[in-house]
Amino acid sequence: MFWTLTRGGGARRARADRRRQQGTGRVSGVSALTFLPAAENPHLLAAPVAAALAELDTATAARIEVAAVDPALADTAAFCEAYGQGLDISANCLVVQGTRGGVTHTAACLALATTRLDVNGAVRRLLDARKATFASMDDAVSQTSMEYGGITPLGRPAEWRLLIDARVAALPRVIVGAGIRGAKLFLPGEVLASLPGAEVVEDLAKPVA
Repeated sequence: MFWTLTRGGGARRARADRRRQQGTGRVSGVSALTFLPAAENPHLLAAPVAAALAELDTATAARIEVAAVDPALADTAAFCEAYGQGLDISANCLVVQGTRGGVTHTAACLALATTRLDVNGAVRRLLDARKATFASMDDAVSQTSMEYGGITPLGRPAEWRLLIDARVAALPRVIVGAGIRGAKLFLPGEVLASLPGAEVVEDLAKPVA
């Protein structure tokens, strides 16, 4: 069973979007969100994400949906505008590396698009690091085996910590990456908070003024 949401909230806007795209020479991709059971559609997931999903109990896995999207619209702001989704339910998975005494620890940090991750405050302290920085694109992609712009907490490397801002965990429905740019996952915040090793942290991120 599945349901479909037309991009932009209606067929009229979808047609207008396609006309604008044709006028600019951009080829239109997926124009509607069709929500499918993630566990039954591994072709829409990066391999590590599909493997992690398969390890969840059946009841938890059943609460996770996936929808194909236009890869050109995978970045959060573009995705939300094109598909009529809210930034306040869209969570970014940011890879942070903290270093002290030559030792580096990595964390996948989940924060809403309406907030800014407190890298040099909360995250740095949690990693017990003298310095905390975002991982380079090459490091993030090579270590996760996921596509940049689609990195997600599900299927992250086992040695990484998973830090989730409490605002994300409290939401009834959250949008995160699927490991590839061509899909998004939709799931309750409490499911994210229940992932192995997840740590829910108050004020891990700060609201964007």
